[in-house]
Amino acid sequence: MPTAARVVVVPVEPGPLEVLDLQLPDPGPRQVVIRQYASGVCHSQLHQMHDPRNAPVILGHESTGEVLQTGSEVNHVQPGDTVMVTWVPRNAAAATTFALPASLELPGGGTAYSQNVFTWADHTIADEQYVVKVAADINKEVTAIIGCAVMTGAGAVENTAGVKAGNSVAIFGVGGVGLSAVVAAATLKANPIIAIDLDSEKLNFAKQFGATHTINAADEDPIKAIKALTRNDSKRNMGGRPVTGADFAFDCIGLKKTMEQIVPAVRSGFFGAEPGGTAVLVGVPSTSVELNASDMLLNEKKFIGSIGGSCSPDRDFPKYLDWYDQGILNLDAMVTERFSLDQINEATTALENGEISGRAILVF
Repeated sequence: MPTAARVVVVPVEPGPLEVLDLQLPDPGPRQVVIRQYASGVCHSQLHQMHDPRNAPVILGHESTGEVLQTGSEVNHVQPGDTVMVTWVPRNAAAATTFALPASLELPGGGTAYSQNVFTWADHTIADEQYVVKVAADINKEVTAIIGCAVMTGAGAVENTAGVKAGNSVAIFGVGGVGLSAVVAAATLKANPIIAIDLDSEKLNFAKQFGATHTINAADEDPIKAIKALTRNDSKRNMGGRPVTGADFAFDCIGLKKTMEQIVPAVRSGFFGAEPGGTAVLVGVPSTSVELNASDMLLNEKKFIGSIGGSCSPDRDFPKYLDWYDQGILNLDAMVTERFSLDQINEATTALENGEISGRAILVF
């Protein structure tokens, strides 16, 4: 039978987000209905809120919850299981079907659409590929951010870039995603781990998670500062000068300025003996970008993208939960704000104004 749900809906016309009483349908063959415990509030959803649209939108893409109903073809979870909902298919390599996005019928007609899932709701319905079974005894609030923030930041460092012990790392933007990147870099024993931001409070916060150095880009040129921290006099670049720059630089913001800073922030190649550094785009870009092609060619640098941290949730979520249990990933400190569903407009405004030092969650 249908499930009553309170769901955040972004109306077509710009304005406050609405919390509506809706009915979730019975699950289709590959769908799962979930009562949710908590959901992350992600910066990328601000982009979706501000994008033009022709129909109402339902948002949110990381949560924890309990399975209420399953479709006839769902066999990896059953009612009563504790799960995480995420926007990345749980095992895309092994999937035999394409994961379908969720949509909801609205009172009075019309349909609200999601890109893949929606978790700003006390109940949700999702394709089974977006539902990951986890242990029943997990912390059901702070672990909600594993489904996007943690996997995106930590996965970019571990999966996409393949950072190794002793590599130097620069991380631009230390919100929830950037902090997760810092944690992964520290866990992999990278050194130095340089955090760059415009907010001194966030930079001090990043030290709790493993940043060895911080740079306030409002006060100094971050590229010069990174090069000063990473100078290697034992190697020379094509011009015969000492090699400077990080082995890896991660842009966890996606602004034009930061996207254009991460390539010059990484080191030059070493005369064919060693390639240059790697710049990794993690944040959702909001504009086009111009790169110095000569710098990339002569110094053999790379500019690559990382979507969802190149994660496979079935494989990676248990690992991040284990990091939390071991105290490696301090989600209790990373989640700095909690809001109720009815406070969704307050939550998104605080996020947009830069008032959330770590990560915010909705608690149902």
